[in-house]
Amino acid sequence: MAHIAVTGGAGFIGSNLVVALAEKGHKVTVVDDLSTGLLSNIDQNLCDFHEISLVDRVGLAKALGSAEFVFHLAARGSVPRSLKNPIATHDVNATGTLNVLEAARESGAHVIFSSSSSVYGRNGVLPKDETMWLAPMTPYAASKLAAEGYMQAYGSAYNVPITLLRFFNVFGPRQRPDHEYAAVLPKWIWKAMRNEPIEVFGDGSQTRDFTYVRTVLDVCMDVIDRRVTHEGAVNLAFGNRISLLETIEMMKKHFPNLDVKFVPTRAGDVKDSQNSPGLLKQLFPDVKPMEFEQALAETVNWLKEYGDTVANGPSVSD
Repeated sequence: MAHIAVTGGAGFIGSNLVVALAEKGHKVTVVDDLSTGLLSNIDQNLCDFHEISLVDRVGLAKALGSAEFVFHLAARGSVPRSLKNPIATHDVNATGTLNVLEAARESGAHVIFSSSSSVYGRNGVLPKDETMWLAPMTPYAASKLAAEGYMQAYGSAYNVPITLLRFFNVFGPRQRPDHEYAAVLPKWIWKAMRNEPIEVFGDGSQTRDFTYVRTVLDVCMDVIDRRVTHEGAVNLAFGNRISLLETIEMMKKHFPNLDVKFVPTRAGDVKDSQNSPGLLKQLFPDVKPMEFEQALAETVNWLKEYGDTVANGPSVSD
C-alpha cells in the first residue's frame, strides 16, 4: 500500500477520496486549512490531518513529507469569488500549486492535480478536447491555467510525475449546499428541500457536462493503481451535456412543487460545456460514468439524509 497525501481533504471531493483510499488500505495524509472544508468531514482514525494553508510553503512541504502520491485538490473555488478577490485566488490556486510542486520535486512524489473546464473560457466550440485553445474569462480560470502551466513545467523540467485532470461540474455527496458560492446542483437541492425558490441565471438554456463524484474517484484510484501519467491535461467528463432546464425537470420528480425564479445572467459564467472524452477513455478505459438522472437521485437522497453534516460550515465571504 502507498502513502498518499490529499490537499483539500476536508472538502467535497477530497473527503470522498480520503475514505476511498483508506478503504483500500493506503496510508493517508490530509492537508486542509479549513477555510471552506469541514473538520467533520475528516475521520482522523483514517488519516493524519494537518491544518495548513497552501501558501505556507515550509509547513506544506513538511506535511506532505514522504507521500508517494499527492492529490492536489485544494483550491480557492468559485468564479464569482475570484471576481471579488483575484489576488487571494491567485495566491492559493497558482502559488499554492507551485508550493505543492516544490515539495514533490524534493520528495519525488507523483502529483495529481484538479484543474477546471473554465480554462476554455471564451472558446465556445463544442465539444471540448485537450488540443483546443484556452481563453480564461475570470481570475479563477486564469489561476487554474497558471497552475496547469506549472504542473507541465515541473513535469518537463524536473521530471516530476504528473497527472493533470480538468474537472467538469463535479457533483455528489458531501458537497456543501448552503453558502453564497455553492455549486448549482447542491444549492438547488438544498433550497428545494426547504421549499425555497431556486434561482436560474439567464433563461436556463445553458448546458453543463455534469460529472458524478464517484466517477472522479474511479479515475483517481486508477491513477494510483496503474501509475497513470500524462504530459498534458486530461478532461474528466464523458460528454453528457444537459441543459439546466432539463435538470430542473428531473428535479421536479423529487420536488413536484419546485419554484423556479429566473434572474439576470451572471458575469463570468460560461454558456455551454461539453467534453469530447476520447483521451479520457483511452487513458482510463475501465471507468464508466453513472447515468446522470441516477446520480442526481443519489445526491438528492444523500442531502435529505445527511445534508446537515455539510451545512453551516465556515463562512465563505470576501
